[in-house]
Amino acid sequence: AYFDYVWRLVRRLGGRERDLEDLVHDVFVAAYHAFERYDAARPVKPWLYGIAFRVVSDYRRKASFQREVAASDREVAGTLKTPLAALETLEMRQQVQDGLEALPDDQRAVFVMHELEELSMPEIADALGTPLNTLYSRLRLARKRFSQRVMQRSLQRGDP
Repeated sequence: AYFDYVWRLVRRLGGRERDLEDLVHDVFVAAYHAFERYDAARPVKPWLYGIAFRVVSDYRRKASFQREVAASDREVAGTLKTPLAALETLEMRQQVQDGLEALPDDQRAVFVMHELEELSMPEIADALGTPLNTLYSRLRLARKRFSQRVMQRSLQRGDP
């Protein structure tokens, strides 16, 4: 039921396209092992997010991740109506991915959870085990850094 949600999270948190399937699998294996500690009174999505964040953070810290060059994103054939729409969607996706890549992992986590997954700050604090004020500070810094990176990329390409 949560496969698509976890797939999006792993991708947004910095999982490379070629590693997504393995990373998503790792998230669900970790969730299976941690399930006995899951509090059914709490929402599932923030709990899964916390697990996905740790799995992707470990993955990104590996030396092999640092040396490899990321492959470009590919659109699924037939999902877009025109070549121009496909190009615009791909460019927007790359812009968001570039902005996310500029963020340190701790800022990226709160930015993705709040801005893209639309979780509340108390839910994020609960999922990550981080004080609420710390998360608000990270979100403010992440928004600033994300905006600066997107603006910088737009200026480099000559966009208005």
